[in-house]
Amino acid sequence: YYLLLAQAQASQKQYDAATATYASLVREVPGSGNYLFQLADLYLAQNKLPEALSTLEKAQQQFGTLDEISFKRQQIYLRQNNLPLALKEGETLIANNPTEPRYVLAQAEMYASNNRLPEAIRVAEQALRIDPDNPQARLILAEVYRQQNQPEESQKQLKLAFENPSLDIDQEVRILVGYLKQLPNDKLNALTLDLAAAAVRSHPKEAKAYSVAGDVQTLTGKKREARNTYLKALHLDNSKYQLWQQVVLLDAELNQADSLLVHSDRALELFPNQAQLWFFNGVGHSLKQQHKQAVSALEHGRKLAAGNLELQAQFDAQLGDAYHELKDNAKSDAAYESALTADPNNYGALNNYSYYLSLRGEKLDKAKEMSGRTVKQFPDNDTYLDTYAWILYKLKDYAGARESLEHALKTTKDAAVIEHHGDVLWQLGQHPQALAEWQRARKAGPGASPLLDRKIKEQKLYE
Repeated sequence: YYLLLAQAQASQKQYDAATATYASLVREVPGSGNYLFQLADLYLAQNKLPEALSTLEKAQQQFGTLDEISFKRQQIYLRQNNLPLALKEGETLIANNPTEPRYVLAQAEMYASNNRLPEAIRVAEQALRIDPDNPQARLILAEVYRQQNQPEESQKQLKLAFENPSLDIDQEVRILVGYLKQLPNDKLNALTLDLAAAAVRSHPKEAKAYSVAGDVQTLTGKKREARNTYLKALHLDNSKYQLWQQVVLLDAELNQADSLLVHSDRALELFPNQAQLWFFNGVGHSLKQQHKQAVSALEHGRKLAAGNLELQAQFDAQLGDAYHELKDNAKSDAAYESALTADPNNYGALNNYSYYLSLRGEKLDKAKEMSGRTVKQFPDNDTYLDTYAWILYKLKDYAGARESLEHALKTTKDAAVIEHHGDVLWQLGQHPQALAEWQRARKAGPGASPLLDRKIKEQKLYE
């Protein structure tokens, strides 16, 4: 009866009543001393720590020294900020369980968290003598050595822990996420990369190991390796959209059109309603000069991005490029206008729109205004400077065009920019210098106009 009543009261959080019932039970019913533990737990739940200690003392008198009693007493002492007695209970647990590393580790953590670092090292090393492969002991040592400003020893212990397959992958991920928040960092890049590689080696069938390793590689500038690591994660678990998103983003940044198309197609089979995947699929087709397919993908994705003005603006800017390549100037201009209405500071759209207007010789004053904004914002960007120079060239401001191109040529050896510089010099009457620039453009590699060889051969400007 007592037991049923106490359990009912406790389940309804009537802790005072349940406490009184358990107290009556152990006092009135012979052989019910084992319920002293439940009574102690109820006192703990009410933060009645002296009463809990007194109850545990009665349990010890009845049952002798038990691990459960020592452990509960230790928790009470910690809540009372009584570190000496908590440590004393820890030593009792260790003495009673000399081959059980968890009590030794708990003691080491207690020393470490209370800045008693030499004792923490001593006890953690004791745990390693019991269990030489225990990764938790290594982690404690790593933290203590870090606090003692011994980075090499700390990193050594951390790497040993990560190489151990018995260290839980979720714990490894939590530790790596802590480092991720500090990257890129010259002092941490190499260590974090080593730890990520160790996580993959110790957990080769865990997708999350490859996923976090890919994040580390991304943040430390190893984009190609990161993309391949994410693909390994997806081989184990292809259900994570964020990983597909990272893969196609890196494909685009690496300018690998074939990979971008393959991976965006595979991702779209799984996530056909994700607008961003359609965006990257369209980018892939554009890079492959497949502009009709690019427009198809981009228009479809734009519909899916309804309600997301920022993403729609990205689609519009890309559509402006694609329609230009298809020589559909009306749709190209409309797409750029839409992109710039949503985001007037989309500098990529401002640059491309103004450049294509200059190629057509249309709305040159508007083109100059748009391009001028990009150059003002990015005064050392050679691509934007080249666009601005070419618009000035079309406006017959050859001196202004030369000034912009000479600024651009401080940071680029792009064939198109060099050729444009030659064209400007020709218009300024500096024909030998113009010819020299055209010849330099040819040596600079691809990117120059189809007319370059004719200009050089006939030593004359053709447009």
